[in-house]
Amino acid sequence: MPVQSLPVRDASIHFRLLQQYLVLLKNYPILTKSVTSGILSALGNVLSQILEARKKIKSGAPVGEIDPAAAARYATFGFCITGPVSHIFYQLMEVWMPATDPLCIVKRLLLDRLIFAPGFLLIFYFVMNILEAKGWRDFESKMRGSYWTALKMNWKVWTPFQFVNINFVPVEFRVLFANMVALFWYAYLASVRK
Repeated sequence: MPVQSLPVRDASIHFRLLQQYLVLLKNYPILTKSVTSGILSALGNVLSQILEARKKIKSGAPVGEIDPAAAARYATFGFCITGPVSHIFYQLMEVWMPATDPLCIVKRLLLDRLIFAPGFLLIFYFVMNILEAKGWRDFESKMRGSYWTALKMNWKVWTPFQFVNINFVPVEFRVLFANMVALFWYAYLASVRK
């Protein structure tokens, strides 16, 4: 029995949203990836705040409200840094290490894990420090106190995801794939930076 295709107007809301996302991604790749990164980064921070509140409730400590300024800082970082920087990195990776290179799988993973990850985490700490209007001493303190721990956790958590992402996910969807993982990663970073 042949399968009938549905006209777009009769498609589900999910399908129409996906189609709209693909159109935006094609026409405005950096802006689309930046907006997506901003939204998912903010959601990651809100998730972190909710998890932190649950811990406080269990321990009997007083619980504050969700901090919209913190979510806004993460949205700003996602929009201004994560989206554009990740887009450019993945595009350059395709040029520097094309799939025709027999060792591209290993080279891409090493570039991402040993160069991009430490640098991007450093940028995260630096930009967040600026967005929080904190001084150099606070930045140094947080770097000494949690950078190495966060980087080791990054290597543990992100390595399998990035292996799949940079070798098997089409380049135009890599930022989205990473953003989905980052939703939980930013929740972790928000808690470890405190």
